[in-house]
Amino acid sequence: MTQETSAKNESIAAVLARQRTEAEASRAAAAVGAAGPRFPEVPRGPLEDETTWRQVRDLFPIDPALSHLNVGTIGSAPKRVLEMLKLADYDFARHPRDPYPPTTMNEPRAVLAAAYGCDPDEIAIVQGATDGNSRILNGLDLGAGDEVVTTTHECYTMQAPLNLLHNRRGVVVRKLTPKLGPDQSAEEIVEMFEAAITPRTRVLQWAAVTFTVGTTMPNRALAELAHRHGLISVVDGAHLPGQFALNLHEMGVDFLSGSGSKYQCGPMGTGILYARNKVLPEYNPLPLPTFWPVISLWYPIDGELPPRTTTREPTYDIGTFVQKTGSADLSRGPALQAACEIFQSIGQENIQRYVHGLSRHLKHRVAEHWGESALFSPLHDERLHCGMVAFQPFRDPEHALDMNRFVEFEQRMEDEYGVNLRFTFFPVRGSDTERFAIRLAPHLYNNREEIDHAVDSMIKLTEAMD
Repeated sequence: MTQETSAKNESIAAVLARQRTEAEASRAAAAVGAAGPRFPEVPRGPLEDETTWRQVRDLFPIDPALSHLNVGTIGSAPKRVLEMLKLADYDFARHPRDPYPPTTMNEPRAVLAAAYGCDPDEIAIVQGATDGNSRILNGLDLGAGDEVVTTTHECYTMQAPLNLLHNRRGVVVRKLTPKLGPDQSAEEIVEMFEAAITPRTRVLQWAAVTFTVGTTMPNRALAELAHRHGLISVVDGAHLPGQFALNLHEMGVDFLSGSGSKYQCGPMGTGILYARNKVLPEYNPLPLPTFWPVISLWYPIDGELPPRTTTREPTYDIGTFVQKTGSADLSRGPALQAACEIFQSIGQENIQRYVHGLSRHLKHRVAEHWGESALFSPLHDERLHCGMVAFQPFRDPEHALDMNRFVEFEQRMEDEYGVNLRFTFFPVRGSDTERFAIRLAPHLYNNREEIDHAVDSMIKLTEAMD
């Protein structure tokens, strides 16, 4: 698509937008005013303050009888977000209209970009981390013999498309098993990756936070390692949005996916895809890698994309090429935007401090009863901390190999104690057998009392099951 064609499309878009927006906005406002309940204002203030925390907790519809400590799998969307989904779908069904306008999702993308530290032309709203990971990997210019260095602790949402690349294109996927437990360090992780780089390596891929044990990888240091070796950096950032105060430019990676329905507490079936779209030497001096928007209604039907920019100014809006895939889901994008805006009002630094404080308390409770050696998560290097904690609750080491015991433990914790958690499994160094662990992932709607209740309940249950 030439720049002239792109400009023409934008001018057509502006005309179409002017012709339709006033009537549609008025109908939507009427629908919201007539049917929408009034929600309390989002409180501001430290979440450690009991009054503020209870006001925040009231934003969510979680059953008060349930301690939901599994946001690493799925979060709880605020009541306001759920109501927005319902009203938007109803309004569109009541007044059907064009779902294809070029500016669809521009506002949600702009809000998310501002929250996550990038530009709107670099971000697209997708269906989740799986969707984002698949689009990123299949959009890279990789062929037979090219190497991707990754880890054995990647989520299936990354491992599956990596294996597809191996089977379809002959890409070599080299998996590293990181050290686990309380003594993990950022330096050891970087050294592990650096030792694995060969002349055939094209991509460094890692999870910003491992879903298995909750290790926050040294993301900036790994990005700098990729810069030094001229490698493409691809990050599964499923657990970043809504948990961390993000600045994607400062992170310095080329591509990142994120879940909208985990810590960000947006609707199910939402996520983000970040694609670096300009050269900011202070963050990432490398040329932009070749990237094909493999699912795109916006890709030109004749001709080619212009060359990627080599400056601070984008050649074209890569986010729109990724975003425009057909009939848009006009409710989920704005609903994800609303979830993000609620979190920004509370303060993302506020949320990160609070959630990681809950995690720190949980780790110390685990170490106090089971011992530090029971932890698979990092303890002493706080640079690697996040909101998830994984540990071995059974005294008998053989029980760490018994999946049925962990399935029973997970189910009984919810049935008997009202605690929703999950078990995970993963490789460990020096063993051909995977280990199982219990993983807890609290969020801003949990408090220390719930953490203590969960730990006390796990102590009772493990004593009953041993």
